[in-house]
Amino acid sequence: MYSVGIAYLLWLFSGFGALGFHRFYLGKIPTGLLWMCTGGLGMVGAIYDFFTLPGQVRAANIRNALFSPIGAQARQGARNWRYVNDGDARIVKEKETVERVILKLAKEQKGVLSASEVALAANIPMEEAKKNLDTLVSKGFAEIRVRKTGTLVYTIPEMMDTDAPLEDF
Repeated sequence: MYSVGIAYLLWLFSGFGALGFHRFYLGKIPTGLLWMCTGGLGMVGAIYDFFTLPGQVRAANIRNALFSPIGAQARQGARNWRYVNDGDARIVKEKETVERVILKLAKEQKGVLSASEVALAANIPMEEAKKNLDTLVSKGFAEIRVRKTGTLVYTIPEMMDTDAPLEDF
């Protein structure tokens, strides 16, 4: 993990950023050489770095986490990482599987849900939502029912409220 404090110290000791030591520290070798040869682009780049150094450190930490050997193993195992913009900081979170979204939605709605609700909650196309629900039906985890209105709904029996009658089916 890179440190903002160390980056600022290197910025200071490199002639207020003119020699680009902080850029070498953050793994930006080409621009570090450019800073060293041009005096931090005539100090304009060095001043720019003074104000943007915390963001550069965050980006370097994310890059380091994603491309380190440990990060590569995690990506190969999970294959479901994504960037999330959390206010001003960019962090990496694990993306939820469609099956987990379906189960959470079923729990919220007492075991009864439709393909359109799943598509909306999981941010996937309707066809993919229907395919995932049909897979749960074929494995015996869910059932298909038709409401009196003609709407197809999927039910997950173990999450259904047993006290509530199913009068609209």
